[in-house]
Amino acid sequence: MAGYAPELIAALQAKANLLRLHSVRMTTRAGSGHPTTCLSAADLVAGLFFYALRADVANPRHPLNDRVVFSKGHAAPLLYAAWAEAGAFPKTHLDTLREFTSDLEGHPTPRFPWYGAATGSLGQGLSIAAGMALALKRDGLPPRVYCLMGDGETAEGAVWEATAFASYYKLNNLVALVDINRQGQSQPTMLQHDLQTYRARFEAFGWQTAVLDGHDMAAILDALTAAQAAERPFAILARTLKGKGVSAVEDKEGWHGKPLPPDLAEQAIAELMPPPDLQAAAAQLRVLPPSDVPLFEPVVSSTPNLPTYALGQEVATREAYGDALVALGNADPRIYALDGDVKNSTFSEKFLKAHPDRFVECFIAEQNMVGVAVGAAECGKIPFASSFACFLTRAYDFIRMAAIGRANVKFCGSHAGVSIGEDGPSQMGLEDLAMFRTIPDSVVLYPSDAVSTAKLVAEAARHRGIVYIRTTRPKTPVIYPNDESFPIGGCKIVRQSPRDMATVVGAGITLHEALKAHQILQLEGLAIRVVDLYSIKPMDTETLLRCAHETNGVIITVEDHYPEGGLGEAVAAAVNGHGVRVYPLAVRTLPRSGKPETLLQAYGVDACAIVEAVRSIVQGTA
Repeated sequence: MAGYAPELIAALQAKANLLRLHSVRMTTRAGSGHPTTCLSAADLVAGLFFYALRADVANPRHPLNDRVVFSKGHAAPLLYAAWAEAGAFPKTHLDTLREFTSDLEGHPTPRFPWYGAATGSLGQGLSIAAGMALALKRDGLPPRVYCLMGDGETAEGAVWEATAFASYYKLNNLVALVDINRQGQSQPTMLQHDLQTYRARFEAFGWQTAVLDGHDMAAILDALTAAQAAERPFAILARTLKGKGVSAVEDKEGWHGKPLPPDLAEQAIAELMPPPDLQAAAAQLRVLPPSDVPLFEPVVSSTPNLPTYALGQEVATREAYGDALVALGNADPRIYALDGDVKNSTFSEKFLKAHPDRFVECFIAEQNMVGVAVGAAECGKIPFASSFACFLTRAYDFIRMAAIGRANVKFCGSHAGVSIGEDGPSQMGLEDLAMFRTIPDSVVLYPSDAVSTAKLVAEAARHRGIVYIRTTRPKTPVIYPNDESFPIGGCKIVRQSPRDMATVVGAGITLHEALKAHQILQLEGLAIRVVDLYSIKPMDTETLLRCAHETNGVIITVEDHYPEGGLGEAVAAAVNGHGVRVYPLAVRTLPRSGKPETLLQAYGVDACAIVEAVRSIVQGTA
């Protein structure tokens, strides 16, 4: 144990009590919040902020700032109190906790300028922190990433996905501070104060550890010092007491998520208030400035040299996705590609071969892959995370939280729909469009050929925010010239005539089925309009309505997706109230294995089904 000046230890302990005092006062004033979890971690956070952390307090987005992630997002008052005590903003602003117009939300989001991601759905912070640490390490930059975790959230499998990932990539710039206060929300945690089991688990994953009393400031400083010299990721496993410092609630059950009533809050503040001399000493503590190293702005080409294809050439959109990623990576060093051990199927392996220093293999851990992408995005990268469409559903909560954090992350789901064929229903993404449509401010794209795929991948990179690109397994013919543009929010009329009886709207694989149906119906003297709805969200409602009104007020939608939340429901919602009849064709039963063409026919989303739908409408039987 290093010898620290008693004055330093006393000042830091006083600072910790001030953080506790703020947390109690804020939550009582707000009438809601989680003060007791703030009380247990206050010593850890005081030591971190005022001994180890390096940051330009006045510049929250300085690229050389150390990062702080509160995976236990319900301890947000403690986070805000620490930054206020660091001088980031007036302490009076703490009084706005949880108010509608305040950036001090119940769980932290990047609306708070000193915070880079949304946390609060437990078990996600370590993945995000690992993504930050990886991006910083690959850039050769000195900042460290500190992640405050609760003991209860270590029951989440995603925590161990992140732990394994950090060990594999030797992220020695990542520190987890685990607040082991033994109290869960409704009962004691699984391991309570069994710190040796925590140690064994982290060390089994290849981490270095320090086990300590989380209220012993000197021990905390020792651990933080050791973490800075670590060769591997470092876990500080701290035995703490929930409600520490407030006798009425310390280590008592039943206080999770409950502010102290005013009388107990007044008593607590009296207990916690440092004497004037220690308040003065605490006020002198400062956050260390960031390391002074040169920064280099990435050189970005204004126009990527996208791949080109010949009309009629058979190319799977998943392969064109890989081609486009390589082209984007050639033009922009911020482009990263992540995959979950299916890179030879999503074709992100093309990016690996071209840019191995910007490819991240996340293995079969889709939740962690999303968290890592969020963390990389916070460090200025533009990550594309790829997997089978069905496997991304496993990471829905991470994607939802990414949206809350306004993360600039792109997703690609391949192997979508029954058109994947023989692999069967467990591998068929049939819910992915619905899932991503529900994500706030998301963009959902579904290209039908190689040209539109390449153009839409480039559009996704330019768009700030969450974008989902759905690709397909079968090869499809190129139908667009290389100079065609595909703006987000648009669509393409690919077949039309003055005699069109109905508008058929498809995307991806079903657009090609609609084109086949167009040929068949032509031989019968029936004309249909065919629309490629490559942008499902946002949608070109104006064009759809115009087409519908020019084709007897009829739209037939066809999609390789379940009807709930898919293309058909999106179109129906968009044209509702405009006198348009929508006839949806979709996969309506649990599919089986089989050849792609067999399955498209069996589940009513092939050319024959479209032809029958048009005939029924023309004959008045639909």
